[in-house]
Amino acid sequence: MALAINLFRNLRINIFIYYFTTVTTFLIILYYALEIIKIQNIVLLATIVICFVILSAIFISKLAVDPLKEHIKNLQNLSKETLHELNLPISTIKTNSQMIKKNLTNEKALKRLARIDSACLMLQQRYNELDYMIKTQTLQEIKEDFDLADLVNERVRFLKSIYPHIDFIVELKSTQILNDKIGLSKVIDNIIDNGVKYSPNSNIIDIKLIDYELKITDYGCGIDEVELIHIFDSYYQSNKNMNGFGIGLAMVKRFCDKQNIQLSLKSKLNLGTTLILKFKN
Repeated sequence: MALAINLFRNLRINIFIYYFTTVTTFLIILYYALEIIKIQNIVLLATIVICFVILSAIFISKLAVDPLKEHIKNLQNLSKETLHELNLPISTIKTNSQMIKKNLTNEKALKRLARIDSACLMLQQRYNELDYMIKTQTLQEIKEDFDLADLVNERVRFLKSIYPHIDFIVELKSTQILNDKIGLSKVIDNIIDNGVKYSPNSNIIDIKLIDYELKITDYGCGIDEVELIHIFDSYYQSNKNMNGFGIGLAMVKRFCDKQNIQLSLKSKLNLGTTLILKFKN
């Protein structure tokens, strides 16, 4: 943090000095051209001025952008190195956990090991998200063929460990798609997380996947018709008493727009909400 502050402070100082020097030099050249050597050729004078302005703009932009590019490059390298270093301990924990589990019969020890496995799974999730973030920042197109039903089952198993009180009613048909698998995982997690959060008096989440259409339904507080038009806005929350920042559904909308997934929402106040993701066949 201190390094970034120093970087921007030095950058501001350098730009100010260069800008001050450039403007002063420009005025001196203009004065010299008009008053000392008395250039009468307007076209020549205009050419000199334009060339000087263009060169100044190039140097100022280079002065402003190059340190930022270097800083971002260093951050990306640090992220990649951190990602690489995380892979070994995660693999070690998973492998040793499986080996220990084979020889364990004590119920309490098995429960403790299950908590370790759950924590390792969450760490693996963060690893995948960091890897995903690095790839998206380098503008790589992240698409792969996979079965959407398998992905939904995987996310339900993961979320079941976080919300053990929720009864997931799942009806899925095998659906092969070409999409951003990690990004879509985050979308599904966000939708289900919202469904749980806004269903304090219900413990049921319905998930159906039929004919390239994924429906996720909760039986919570629902959304008023007036609020429906704002539900995908960034930082908007229909219930201000809920924890969070109102960015989940906005992120879902951005992802769906980018991936050409048709997103729609149906809701009735005090009855619940259904989010529908329609994929291209």
